[in-house]
Amino acid sequence: MISIGHYLLLSLALFSVGVVGVLTRRNVVVMLMSVELILNAVNINLVAFSRLYGNVGGQVFALFVMADAAAEAAVGLGIILALFRNRKTLFADEMDWLKW
Repeated sequence: MISIGHYLLLSLALFSVGVVGVLTRRNVVVMLMSVELILNAVNINLVAFSRLYGNVGGQVFALFVMADAAAEAAVGLGIILALFRNRKTLFADEMDWLKW
């Protein structure tokens, strides 16, 4: 039987991989995928605790997090396209021109 500890361990692994990806990579696409991993780790925690306590509030909130992740992916794709069209690169170091 799978306990809450297994879900938390999986969530910890996903969250750790996501944080390492955001902090160590320079490619914007990899950074956005790492943020998606972090959000999926949060969703696993929400659903696991929702099931543990018999409340559907966590599952509903996880649906809202997924909708937010879809919107974040759309905005991120727009930023990536603008960056690539203007600078011909996808490195995060080249995003300084987007400040103004």
